[in-house]
Amino acid sequence: MNTFTHHFQFVQSVFDEKEIAEKAKPIIEGILKARSPRLSDIAREMTGREDRNYKCIQRFLEKTTPQVTLLRLFQESASFVIGDPTEMPRPQARKTDYVGTLGDGQTSGYWLLFLSTAFHGRSIPCGFVSYSSKTINQASISRNREHFEAFAQVKEVIGDRPLVLDREFSYLELMESLIFESVNFVIRLKVGPKFTDQEGKIVTLTISKGERRVINKVFYMGKVFVNLIGVWQEGFSQPMWVMTNLKAEEVLEIYLQRMKIEESFRDLKNMLGMDKLMSKRRDHMEKMVALLLIAYTIALWLGETLRETIFPIDSRKQKMYSGLFIFLKLKFDLSPPNVLHAFSLALSAFRSCLLPVRTLV
Repeated sequence: MNTFTHHFQFVQSVFDEKEIAEKAKPIIEGILKARSPRLSDIAREMTGREDRNYKCIQRFLEKTTPQVTLLRLFQESASFVIGDPTEMPRPQARKTDYVGTLGDGQTSGYWLLFLSTAFHGRSIPCGFVSYSSKTINQASISRNREHFEAFAQVKEVIGDRPLVLDREFSYLELMESLIFESVNFVIRLKVGPKFTDQEGKIVTLTISKGERRVINKVFYMGKVFVNLIGVWQEGFSQPMWVMTNLKAEEVLEIYLQRMKIEESFRDLKNMLGMDKLMSKRRDHMEKMVALLLIAYTIALWLGETLRETIFPIDSRKQKMYSGLFIFLKLKFDLSPPNVLHAFSLALSAFRSCLLPVRTLV
């Protein structure tokens, strides 16, 4: 049974307009079959002549904005939103106008900052921004502004849910912006920031191995009011501190779930070739990233449903594989009734989780 057979209904659910969905479907199927977001790879997997397919993809990119559609994948049932960047090396693209230098100061590339919600040990992306040292310099803006642009994309749908962020986001300018915009946050601390109590006295972040410590009502850099929670787990060389504008006791477990987006990055790069994306134009690159994320979500959703309904291995091994891996790589016999049942369950759940189009207007 071809697992790509029923994609159209998933694609139509996301894009809403049938005409756009009909053009998006072969591209999304091509991404999954090629396991690549590169236009030449996708065109080879589509039905018909490769050169015509290539031009069809280009025309689709010119006429649509799938980044907006991506926001429909935000799950309203989510209790938090994860934000995390990933490096996209482009060592052979030094002359591409949006490619700069990565964190090592030598490798050419750019960053993608994703926003996503947790889903079955992975995460479902609902927004992103791209930036690099070159684009920041060209526009005379800061990395901080690029970060907040990503958060602004989903601000209206986030509501009271906290943004869960890693250490590189624990800088004053961003935190002041989040407070000003009434966005809740859970952020891991870098080593060394200064905290003071309400009387201006320095607060020392000391903790013993195996201990958990909560410190409420302190000021970060003398300006932002936060609560702290620290834990030093056995087997770790140093403690971990997390700061938040929420109740500290409630946020540590939320932060620990941030790793789900790291697993999604691994799947996107290792199984769908996200880090091999080659586009001369930044707008085309961003549109292809959005299509890749939509394809990833559909495959992940179907794979997780197959796991839960008809996956023919023991429960211990089930946990070793992501839904994407199951969808793309595992070979097993599926009778049509089982496939249709799994598909029906997946499609119903998928549609119920999509944001309505009117929410995006």
